[in-house]
Amino acid sequence: MRRSNVLLTPDERGRHMGRLALHVFGYAATAALVWAFLTLHTRPEPPGAWLRWVVLVAMGPSLFRYGVQLVLAPLYEIVMSRRRRRLAARCVVRRPSVSVLVPAWNEEVGIEATVRSVLASDYPDVELVVVDDGSTDRTEEVMRRLVREHEASGRPGRLVFRSQPNNGKSRAMNTALSLATGDLIVTVDADSVVEPDAIREIVRMYDDPKVMSVAGNVKIGNRDSVVGLIQQFEYMYAFFFKKADSLLNAVYIVGGAAASYRRSVFQRIGGFDETIITEDIEMSTRIQDAGGRVQYAPRAVIWTEGASDVVGLARQRLRWKYGRLITFWRYRWMFLSTASRHNLWLAWLVMPVTVIADALLLLEPVLLALIAAYTWVSHDFLPILVYAAALALLITFQVLTDVRRRRNLNLLPLAPFAWLLVYFVDAIEFQALVRSLVRISRRRGLDWQRWERTGVFSGETETPEELAATLEEQTTPPPAPGRAGQPGEDRQHSPDAEVTGGSPVTRCRHPPPGGISLVG
Repeated sequence: MRRSNVLLTPDERGRHMGRLALHVFGYAATAALVWAFLTLHTRPEPPGAWLRWVVLVAMGPSLFRYGVQLVLAPLYEIVMSRRRRRLAARCVVRRPSVSVLVPAWNEEVGIEATVRSVLASDYPDVELVVVDDGSTDRTEEVMRRLVREHEASGRPGRLVFRSQPNNGKSRAMNTALSLATGDLIVTVDADSVVEPDAIREIVRMYDDPKVMSVAGNVKIGNRDSVVGLIQQFEYMYAFFFKKADSLLNAVYIVGGAAASYRRSVFQRIGGFDETIITEDIEMSTRIQDAGGRVQYAPRAVIWTEGASDVVGLARQRLRWKYGRLITFWRYRWMFLSTASRHNLWLAWLVMPVTVIADALLLLEPVLLALIAAYTWVSHDFLPILVYAAALALLITFQVLTDVRRRRNLNLLPLAPFAWLLVYFVDAIEFQALVRSLVRISRRRGLDWQRWERTGVFSGETETPEELAATLEEQTTPPPAPGRAGQPGEDRQHSPDAEVTGGSPVTRCRHPPPGGISLVG
């Protein structure tokens, strides 16, 4: 429950004042643009008008991609509903067992909330495997206490804990994978809280035997600070477009904070790559390269603790950018590929546009300076106002259609100056790109980085139970009794049914050619 200003600590008052300053500055900047547009007369044919056309042409592929995404994303629920009806007509679904893997390194602050939230899942067949990767704090002590408490409670679910010397996150993931027994593998970060119905929503996506991996919907829990608020905005904005990529089978990043896979995936293409810092990006790209289908489950909500300051955010994005660049280089044959196993939208647009966007990001400081100078000389503020207005409308639409709408209403006041937040995020991405290229050129790697945890889910704010209880949107109800796919159901299969996708998750009367979605 939110406390009154009288009871706020000095840190909380500081965060409150930071948010207030952000709003004042954002509205002042937007008001200045409107004032300039209304009072300054545009000068005819100023020098440098060609620059805008050059930028527009360079951004053409990105604009085309965003245009398609803007059309498809709002149609996600309609399309997926039709797909499920088609699958229900020819498939009988069983309940798969699920193993949740949690790698941990110095996570004593948040690990308890993560464990309790997973064990509180409303999905009946969940196994939780936690691997401590040589922590130097009290992570192991906390976990052993939780194991004892869980065993004594007699509650459903299996809790497995293993401690090992520090070898990196990927090694910890593979250790957890070797201990897991589930048909489906879900990975969660040790600073996250899993909503009670999240695992059930992920499992629903595997009703389609062609689906080999599913990404959950990650949201920021620590949004009281300016940095946290901007990350909340950024995550909501980015995951909205994931709906369109999911419909097009072009999801190439399944973040480790909310990722899932069929066990058969690891049997076919191997475990997590221990030579790369972003094992989640590499794994999802490897699945796409093998011809597997990767989907997104927007109702599978997992709350995570974002970076608490700018320095932590910069380090996080360095790791992401560095890992993605290395992954793209390793799978460079996917670019503009015509192989039947590769998705054309991914190979011919999504991946190339991502590289083009990085190239433009390197030039952004110069381009922004030139465009700002041109705008001031010409007094032509209309283009940036149109951009700001369009972005404000998009943010408003995203908030109002989000699965956790009421918990995102605090983003609505940001909509009028969202264009400024985009530039802040671009600045963070710019430094990450430059530092990544420098490291790659010098053949320098990266370690498993972390920032100082603030304990956002450790009792200072909401506990996992309180978080679930105070969610102001109804979660998706479980399927009605007697419907295929209900947890616990194990109906009789027809004589001609066969296992598809390498696991006993789904049996279909008309399986896809070859019986498995991965192309080896």
